[in-house]
Amino acid sequence: MAKNRALQAAARTQQDEFYTQTGDIERELGYYWEHFYGKKILCNCDDPFESKFFEYFATRFHLPLRLAKLTATCYAGSPIAQQQISLFEEDTPAPMRTPYCATLTELRDFNGDGRTDMNDAIWAMKNIPGALRKLKGDGDFRSPECVELLEDADVVVTNPPFSLLREYIALLMRYNKKFVIVGNINAVTYKDIFPLFMQNRMWFGYGFMGGNARFSIPSAEDPSKYKDYNHETGLVKFRNCCWFTNLEIKKRREKIFLYRRYDPAKYPKYDNYDAIEVSRVDDIPCDYDGVMGVPITFLQRYNPEQFEIVAFRKGSDGKDLVYTYNDVGGGGQNYVPIRPNPNTAAA
Repeated sequence: MAKNRALQAAARTQQDEFYTQTGDIERELGYYWEHFYGKKILCNCDDPFESKFFEYFATRFHLPLRLAKLTATCYAGSPIAQQQISLFEEDTPAPMRTPYCATLTELRDFNGDGRTDMNDAIWAMKNIPGALRKLKGDGDFRSPECVELLEDADVVVTNPPFSLLREYIALLMRYNKKFVIVGNINAVTYKDIFPLFMQNRMWFGYGFMGGNARFSIPSAEDPSKYKDYNHETGLVKFRNCCWFTNLEIKKRREKIFLYRRYDPAKYPKYDNYDAIEVSRVDDIPCDYDGVMGVPITFLQRYNPEQFEIVAFRKGSDGKDLVYTYNDVGGGGQNYVPIRPNPNTAAA
């Protein structure tokens, strides 16, 4: 996969505040409504007054989703915590302010303006006892009180901190939670995340339009450090972002159309693994039943009924998959060994 220096630099320096845009959220989450209907939704990395995730669910709380509960939490170090609206009248700088939890169990036209929107959500948080409360700790998603909220939730939807993605996903797995989250696409190569794809415990969602994810950044940040910052929109563009989920979606059952025929001269064998290399997903042969190394981008089209992943992306010697072809070394470090699913290949 192509490297994204800005995103990788952000992860290294723990610059985690990238805010997903309404259009991207609406395009992706529209595929999951059947999983949200009547459920308890948790956005546990989200200031309710700033988060577009919270706004998305708040404005659809009663219709069409008929949610049972919507909860959002923000953490003490958030650069945007209470930046626009403060209900606690604190004098301390925003990063030091007390984190809080917003919980809605109903949302209707509270202010009588003839529609249900974020103004009603804000009214509820100001006027309904318990709708907005201070957290005892720092609001970190790993804190005991936030884990308690996680245990109560049916589905988690958020954009977690880039630098803590491993820990975040591990927590979701520990508590067996359903989720739709934004993440770095390169996370699929991590040793503690790739097995989750192998075990069909998580997979890719539909993705950002054209592969381009655009995020806003805190006003205090220097935008000049981002190569793809748009001064007109105030947004930073990343190509290495994606949606991860473990909710069943139609895309996951769409089969890759195979039309290539196997030719030993065109599909070299690896030196350090008993498999052939297929350099493009579209070149997967339709008549080969053995193990094949395919680009890791295959995972974005992976249908477990059509194929199975048989190993991590390394050879038998623990090194990157390689082959010798016409005295020229070849192979790719981001290749995944797969084979046709023997249980459904004949179907």
